[in-house]
Amino acid sequence: MIAANLPALQVVIPLIGAPLCMLLGRGRIAWALSAAATWAGFAVAIALLVAVIEHGPISYTMGGWAPPWGIEYRVDYLSAFVLLIVSGIAAVVMPYAYHSVNSEIPESRQRLFYTAYLLTFAGLLGMAITGDAFNAFVFMEISSLSSYVLISLGRSRRALYAAFQYLVLGTIGATFFVIGVGLLYMVTGTLNMADMAERLAAQADSRVTLAAFGFLVVGLSLKLALFPLHLWLPNAYTYAPSMISALLAATGTKVMVYLLLRFMFTIYGGGLHLGVAPVYHVLMVLGLLAAVTGSLVAIFQDNIKRMLAYSSIAQLGYMALGISFASGTGITAATVHLFNHALMKGALFMVMGSVMLRCGGTTIAHLRGLGRRMPLTMAAFVIAGLSMIGVPGTVGFVSKWYLVQAALGSGFWPGVPVAVVVLAASLLAVIYIWRVVEAAYFADPDGGAGAIEEATWPMVAATWILAGGCVVFGLTTDLTVGVASRVATLLLTGAP
Repeated sequence: MIAANLPALQVVIPLIGAPLCMLLGRGRIAWALSAAATWAGFAVAIALLVAVIEHGPISYTMGGWAPPWGIEYRVDYLSAFVLLIVSGIAAVVMPYAYHSVNSEIPESRQRLFYTAYLLTFAGLLGMAITGDAFNAFVFMEISSLSSYVLISLGRSRRALYAAFQYLVLGTIGATFFVIGVGLLYMVTGTLNMADMAERLAAQADSRVTLAAFGFLVVGLSLKLALFPLHLWLPNAYTYAPSMISALLAATGTKVMVYLLLRFMFTIYGGGLHLGVAPVYHVLMVLGLLAAVTGSLVAIFQDNIKRMLAYSSIAQLGYMALGISFASGTGITAATVHLFNHALMKGALFMVMGSVMLRCGGTTIAHLRGLGRRMPLTMAAFVIAGLSMIGVPGTVGFVSKWYLVQAALGSGFWPGVPVAVVVLAASLLAVIYIWRVVEAAYFADPDGGAGAIEEATWPMVAATWILAGGCVVFGLTTDLTVGVASRVATLLLTGAP
């Protein structure tokens, strides 16, 4: 009975945990309830991925109504992979969260914090598992509204501005998205994604269909912070509580990339038969601009959390670039980078949370001499930083290898120039990562730094799980590249 209802449990568990945290949460209880719900969600995601690999896509109907009339949860290779990313990162973050949240969030607000966290978690999972286009919008709003609350709980007053800025721009993005869904419903008469894809094939000459495509792409681009629609992201990541910065940087934008893939390839079938090929050219240009601009701006940041935020904009550019090739290798590169970037950026933001705990800030000045005083924490930063650069033996190299292959496979033009830009952006990453390494290992500590010690062992252990994953999955790519290549085949041909 439980196995048959795993798709529903994936979302129901955190949704039930959220009100329980609000009603029963006192001190450690709120954290314990959140941790239990998160780890249960991770176990369900693993079981769903195994089931999809062994038996193929799963269709779960709600309320006894068969699709397309009823709401359907559908788990294929892509959605199962994203569920694994979201729940896996959240599961690793929870041991880290205990001491981090205690140091940054007043005890009186912690049950509110964990309630909003579980709602965000449920919304992210819901967007990845639903087979209903409007339900995707509902889960998007659940995740977004609770994210605004989480960001506003940051210790700096600037967190309120960051949350408000995110709210305004996020609402615009969600409005564009739901307008696109509404136009598709007007044309097709259905909200079920699979049914919508079948009916849309006969609407190739419809201007409404093309308008819907434009609204969806712009709305999702704003939600995933694709350059130049990224203005909300730096402040949100910088001023959010450390645990939330790590969670959102590793998962939030990845789910929006998932939705972009889902609508562009599953529903629109790549869109080439609809005459929307120029969109791929625009994605390519914006992806390249994001990779270069994000890396350049990151170099000049004094606050390392802000530096990592601009780095995330560059990494999202790589994902958009992979999608823009509309090829098997390109989509494999974009999909595998969803997983790889989650590991890298999650580890880097968790390091900054440990620095915040011990030093009270995350600027370059706070990092001076930390390589000797927090050796395990800063070693994790070095490993994840090398992965950001794309050093062989790390997950970053795997992503960029497939991305360069996709570029070169598209021919001399624009393949070779694109590959050169990707490599140049990687060299820019060397500069901003080196600034941190130089301060931590080669600069003298500021006065009073002798009292600084290593972060608590749960925080160090959680950080090293992700940092170690940057090496493990950089050397063993059977799971990540294997699933990503199946995702590419699914999206391009419809074959599981």
